[in-house]
Amino acid sequence: VQLVESGGGLVHPGGSLKLSCAASGSAFSPDAMGWYRQGLGTERELVARFAGAIIMYADSVKGRFTISRDYAKKAVYLQMTSLNSNDTAVYYCNAQYGPSKYWGQGTQVTVSS
Repeated sequence: VQLVESGGGLVHPGGSLKLSCAASGSAFSPDAMGWYRQGLGTERELVARFAGAIIMYADSVKGRFTISRDYAKKAVYLQMTSLNSNDTAVYYCNAQYGPSKYWGQGTQVTVSS
């Protein structure tokens, strides 16, 4: 299974970005898909995730980020608004099939004026 992310970049504080991730290599849509991020010198943390029909958000992004999913395309998206410097990180797509977990290569999001 491969995950390909896109949509990262440089954005001003208060701006918006949308990340996309598509899975390939399986005929089935992942059991779970979501986004994690890792800032400089920090551990990787959950941003938002679908686990079946359950959606989870990190407290720090609630009300600003929206995760969505296209099961037919085996894709997951992250609409990010009201971005601030604390959101600067490498964002990783994650997919899970049963006990197996897969990661994308990561896409950099930088929030700076």
